[in-house]
Amino acid sequence: MKILVNDALSPKAVELLGEHHEVDTNEYGPEDLIANIGSYDAIVVRGRTKVRAEVIEAGKGLKVIGRAGIGVDNIDVEKATEKGIPVVNAPAGITYSVAELTMGHIISMARHLPRADASVKSGRWEKKKFMGTELHGKTLGFIGLGRIGWEVAVRCKAFGMNIMAYDPYLPKDRADELGGKMVGSPEEVYREADIITIHTPHTPETHHMVNEKAFDAMKNTAFILNCARGGIIDEDALYNALKDGKIAAAALDSFEQEPPRDSPLLALDNVFFTPHIGASTREAQEKAGTIVAEQVLDVLAGKRPDFVVNRQVYG
Repeated sequence: MKILVNDALSPKAVELLGEHHEVDTNEYGPEDLIANIGSYDAIVVRGRTKVRAEVIEAGKGLKVIGRAGIGVDNIDVEKATEKGIPVVNAPAGITYSVAELTMGHIISMARHLPRADASVKSGRWEKKKFMGTELHGKTLGFIGLGRIGWEVAVRCKAFGMNIMAYDPYLPKDRADELGGKMVGSPEEVYREADIITIHTPHTPETHHMVNEKAFDAMKNTAFILNCARGGIIDEDALYNALKDGKIAAAALDSFEQEPPRDSPLLALDNVFFTPHIGASTREAQEKAGTIVAEQVLDVLAGKRPDFVVNRQVYG
């Protein structure tokens, strides 16, 4: 069978796929992808390629769509389901890398690391300007406590932080092991947390769930960060909250529009950015690539994969 790897994948993953099937690594653009997808049995992508409805319609022989990562908002899962095509991903592959980036952003906000670095490099010595905040004893609030959120919580407990989380899909005792608490609404997190971190997919349900009303409920000393998906935070509301002092700082690795070239947030000095690099480590890319390769191979071999997004295709 023929597999199209349309985004850069780790060599180990490509090699694994090639042991069993013919593999092309062409990285087609949108129009060429539609024109050529009909000759493939499987497609594997990361975040760049958009596997939209028209691609799936043109893929008459598609048996599986693989996403080397967690989020599948670049894949029309509904259309794939309609066509009976499993969409598989690699939810565990990038867990530690995203958790570690989240920790980096938390510490950077608390201690003003990016601005302090820039200040020293420019020849200034502004110790008083960069008075920081201890993490010990502070409350870290989670919107979503899945694999990545859990690893962030474990690390923050080592800093002596208190844990609270909202996740409607998890049992009420999920945070007990960490001495934390699960709460019944995001509003409780907004009101009580000193630092709020988002670890949830971007869905119609979560779109702009962190909005003007949410920022009004937060402490004016609060930090918020998003190393999940763009669109969960209303960035216009975030800009106003930061500009007006409703919250103290923000850190973003994901944006509604990427890159965020025209965002007014870029003009603020109390918001810190990274260019969607949560999964950008050698280890994460190898793990995500090999995991999704294994899932694709299972489907092509007639087996049910472990990580299928649209389980309804299997009844």
